[in-house]
Amino acid sequence: MLHTMRWFGPHDPVSLHSIRQAGCAGVVTALHQLPVGAVWPQEEIRARQHLIEADNAQYAPLHWAVVESLPVHEDIKKGRPERAQYIANYKESVRNLAACGIRTVCYNFMPVLDWSRTNLSYQMPDGSRALRFVWQDFAVFDLCILRRPSAEADYEADVAAAARAQFAAMSAEEVAGLTNNVLLGLPGSEEAFELADFQRVLDEYAAIDAAALRKNLYHFLREVGPVAEEVGVNLCIHPDDPPFPLLGLPRIVSTEADLMGLLQAYDSPANGLTFCTGSLGVRPDNDLAGIVRRLGHRIHFVHLRATKREENPRNFHEADHLTGDVDMYAVVQALVQEELRRAANGEGTASLPMRPDHGHQMLDDLEKRTYPGYSAIGRLRGLAELRGLELGIRRALAEAPPVAADYRDMTATRFV
Repeated sequence: MLHTMRWFGPHDPVSLHSIRQAGCAGVVTALHQLPVGAVWPQEEIRARQHLIEADNAQYAPLHWAVVESLPVHEDIKKGRPERAQYIANYKESVRNLAACGIRTVCYNFMPVLDWSRTNLSYQMPDGSRALRFVWQDFAVFDLCILRRPSAEADYEADVAAAARAQFAAMSAEEVAGLTNNVLLGLPGSEEAFELADFQRVLDEYAAIDAAALRKNLYHFLREVGPVAEEVGVNLCIHPDDPPFPLLGLPRIVSTEADLMGLLQAYDSPANGLTFCTGSLGVRPDNDLAGIVRRLGHRIHFVHLRATKREENPRNFHEADHLTGDVDMYAVVQALVQEELRRAANGEGTASLPMRPDHGHQMLDDLEKRTYPGYSAIGRLRGLAELRGLELGIRRALAEAPPVAADYRDMTATRFV
């Protein structure tokens, strides 16, 4: 796989030199300075490329391998008349990225919030810190802080009662901390929604259920997909994080059935997946290695991380990359076999860009300012473990005795 790391631009505490020294050849980044919905001009794209490649003559080369993310404007998700202009802007950005040689674009279709956690510094048994989601804590925010109308129906009676008791015992500082964690904006921004405005934002989705949101996603794909196909760009949607409804908002990219539906909505290699084991792995009904075997030909980008479900299965935290509920061996084995299948079939570049996701804050990084989930050392540890696992799997596959069916036969039982 092509080993990469996410980089949030010139203000990221993790430098490009650090990413290079971790053993990466690719950088995953975006033009965070541009407002959502604006066209990404070629000069801005090339400026970011030049920044990433500035030291390539002196050191091991880096290149901008994946855009994460080219955000989808909320008016597109809501299906408003204004979406036509924002879709036109998106098409232009895709064309401009292609003109600059960038061929992989990750995006998501989650309403309002990109991802949700209730604790950004959960202490692990070894003293490192991880991201965590606790259903009761989220109920405290929803029922007692935001006081969303109709929120009561979304929680079990015992959870609601416990949330109110918990809220009554919380200090003002604890309330503010939970509020900021839940309302944190896009990764890399460190800017949260204002609570006073948040309910108004949610109200704009009052009439949009899962079916309506899915219809708007499919419209987006059928509009942008042909442009991506024309210019040779692979679009890859990121799954919901977490993969279940929150705040009365629908989730439509959470299961294998969801993935199948969107791939069929615009049936083209340009319409593909970001395979995130952490997001999909929160749900025990998602067979991750099986998804790779069945849908691997439409995977364009890989996020490898392991989440661990707790006693209440809606609670989870980010585990070490090789532990948790994700069978990382089976997943990486399936991904390597997909790469070998592509190589055997001569399908162009067979190498999948992969990044270790959501590393723990540990060692010296505990004393530094870092973006939640994106400290250097935790991701370095994760990447080192994943690279070793990949090497072992490749060696085992290369030394295994031949079997009746080779990798070229793997498409026979898969979705086409």
